Amino acid sequence: MAAENENVEREAPDMDDYAHALAVTNPMREPVIRAVIQALELPPGSRGLDVGCGIGLQVLLLAEAVGPAGHVTGLDLSPEFVARASRIAQEAGLADRVSFQEGNVKDLPFDAHTFDWIWSADCAGYRPGEPLALIWEMARVVKPGGSVAILMWSSQMLLPGYPLLEARLNATAPGIAPFVHGTRPDWHYLRALGWFREVGLQECTAQTFAGTVHGPLSDDLREAVKALIDMRWIGAESEVSAEDWATYQRLCQPESPDFILNLPDYCAFFTYSLFHGKVPAGPLQ
Repeated sequence: MAAENENVEREAPDMDDYAHALAVTNPMREPVIRAVIQALELPPGSRGLDVGCGIGLQVLLLAEAVGPAGHVTGLDLSPEFVARASRIAQEAGLADRVSFQEGNVKDLPFDAHTFDWIWSADCAGYRPGEPLALIWEMARVVKPGGSVAILMWSSQMLLPGYPLLEARLNATAPGIAPFVHGTRPDWHYLRALGWFREVGLQECTAQTFAGTVHGPLSDDLREAVKALIDMRWIGAESEVSAEDWATYQRLCQPESPDFILNLPDYCAFFTYSLFHGKVPAGPLQ
């Protein structure tokens, strides 16, 4: 969820900082991700691929879902993430059921029909760009009858009691990231059902999952929500009024007496949207 300028993508975040953010926000996201994976009903003993796996946290959840006879491969562009993911899997005692390697979703380093299923969260199709080639490439490496699943962060409400302020923040370029002004509407990630159908996937479905956090917050959840707020509106200051930015700072700085996470009745939610389809027996379109 890195912020972007209207027309020019911002510099990539520091890998250590981004990896830290992924780890810190995981206690908030993991229950929802588990629910998504459960809904997919991945076959026990199956072999799958996580494209854009980051530091591998979801690879571990996917490996749990397919059981000890299954195997999950994590793929990421970043060698730092691949190394970190391997260490996390080793520490979790799952190193014999998962593997990690560098690679690009645009040109997957696998033969056709290698996997029983493929998964990508906040990666394939999420950032602006032509999505059909990505979905086709993902489907290429899945066996006929296997599944393609992409998961997208799709909304959040983090500032209870301040809906107008949050709406204005969300209307900025960082607030709508990864969408960029000028991108074709049919390339927006919530149009993914159309992508799936256009490349020839079958039994295409969409489902949205909601996660809720509320006070009193545990230390882990408090840090997770704070990290999410810090990521969500980076760079929005120039697009909102000075008054709105001052209010945002007052609400979202831990040293502020009005820090919103100190509210005993704090409540927020976020959603992930899942798009799923099956690879046909015949050739893709």
